[in-house]
Amino acid sequence: MIKEMNNFTTLSTFLLLEFSEVRELQLLHFFVFLTLYLTTLTGNLLVIITVGFDHHLHSLMYFFLLNLAMLDIGAVSVVVPKSLAISLMNNRSISYSGCAAQVFFYHFFAGTDLALLTLMAYDRNVAICNPLHYERIMHKGACLPMIALGWLSGLFNGILHTGGTFAITFCSNIVHQFFCEIPQLLKLSCSDGYLVEVGLLVLSCIIGLGCFIFIIITYVQIFAAVLRIPSQHGQKKALSTCLPHLTILSVFIVSVTFAYAKPPTQSSSDLDIVFAVIYTITPPMLNPFIYGMRNNEIKTALWKLLNLGVVILLPIFPSCYYKR
Repeated sequence: MIKEMNNFTTLSTFLLLEFSEVRELQLLHFFVFLTLYLTTLTGNLLVIITVGFDHHLHSLMYFFLLNLAMLDIGAVSVVVPKSLAISLMNNRSISYSGCAAQVFFYHFFAGTDLALLTLMAYDRNVAICNPLHYERIMHKGACLPMIALGWLSGLFNGILHTGGTFAITFCSNIVHQFFCEIPQLLKLSCSDGYLVEVGLLVLSCIIGLGCFIFIIITYVQIFAAVLRIPSQHGQKKALSTCLPHLTILSVFIVSVTFAYAKPPTQSSSDLDIVFAVIYTITPPMLNPFIYGMRNNEIKTALWKLLNLGVVILLPIFPSCYYKR
């Protein structure tokens, strides 16, 4: 709904994009996105539960993984449930405050996520390239403030972009995206005030690319150290973790840069939607499998928890194991 007040336009709701007007395709979108969402939740929750309950995993590396899993759950939960509701209820509307909340929380979680991935790359660099100095460099007293600074940077990122976006006046309430994406919101601006937020987006992209370059440099150093390992098995084990990480991170950076740093145009394309799906859903869904399920210690701890669960449940459901 749009209300005219004192010669300027205020909005009470926005209308988000629905993937199709055909009811059958709406339901197909619902089930596909629901499957992706549940997969993401399951993978990240397993990492959180496993790390939290196994005292053998109470180390710095797994504390990073625990934080990353929480951030991934938060980021995907900001976007996907509303899109599911649109397809299921056939109602495209989102309140003004709900749209602002989507912008804030997504940029909060995504900004913190990138800061944490940068710290994790540095942590792995120190562990592999300077193992004798690891305890001195990456001790708890130094790392906890760095993690807290990462969360604060994400908070500042969310506040900055939410304030810059919703300080402008909107001429329309039709958003050509399945969530409140800043570039699509800026296309609805009535004045040149959106240029401030465009500048903030470009600055964020530059910082993001800077983090990506730093991560690339740290992994080049890691690769150089790995190649000096005499055992081929040890080399393959180290590279099997590094390469998937770089792949997912590259996909995230490229797709976000395409969506946020390209010159603003009034037209929207299917490519915008494809890249939005890639950077909002793919990294949170794959991160727990790359960082967690490929880790032997986490897999061992997870199997222990599953076996413990079976031992607890068997007396409750005795018919499951009684022979006929």
